[in-house]
Amino acid sequence: MEKILIIEDDADIRRILKIYLEGEAYKVWEAENGAEAMKQLDKQPDLVILDLMLPDAYGLSICKSIRQKYLYPIIMITAKDSDQDKILGLSYGADDYITKPFNPLEVVARVKAQLRRYKEYSENTVDRDVIYYKGLTLNQKSKQVSINGSEIKLTPTEFKILKVLLQRKGEVLSGEELFQLIWEDDYYSKSTNTITVHIRNLREKMGDSYEKPEYIKTVWGVGYIIEA
Repeated sequence: MEKILIIEDDADIRRILKIYLEGEAYKVWEAENGAEAMKQLDKQPDLVILDLMLPDAYGLSICKSIRQKYLYPIIMITAKDSDQDKILGLSYGADDYITKPFNPLEVVARVKAQLRRYKEYSENTVDRDVIYYKGLTLNQKSKQVSINGSEIKLTPTEFKILKVLLQRKGEVLSGEELFQLIWEDDYYSKSTNTITVHIRNLREKMGDSYEKPEYIKTVWGVGYIIEA
């Protein structure tokens, strides 16, 4: 189920959009101000509907913050309808722009179109040997990895482990499975700590918290996962 975050201070607008979007089987989250929105963004929505004017924040600032970490679509909604406002919103990273008043069915149609384009883009991007995930970029050809634009230096083995976990995100892979995928032999039984050490080094280089990891998570007694 795809998740939509509505950031809008008008309760009536949030309510009507939620009704229409849930009618299309989307999971809908709501935020009525900037502070609440920043907390909700950590839950990883698939698309954001963002009001340009909020009581405690300027929508463009939130848009910019999202774009510094995530690639999912942003649809801006505002009462301003000048060409300059539209251009400004798009230049800050918005993918689409709707002015008030609007037809909720039009919003739903645009949500579907943006999610479809994003899915197609993501699939094509992986085919071009570049994988994006929550601010992380892995280039399979150049063997370069960066997080929020800052390159991190990985050993060939660390790179392979990260690539496998990204390619199979959403799956829990045991240490034995990872070992066999990386080294393609049965040496795992003779070196049970190999994967554990590499995962620890990866987390340190990525600045990933052990207690609350952003990327590689441990499923105790089972293995490791990068969540879809």
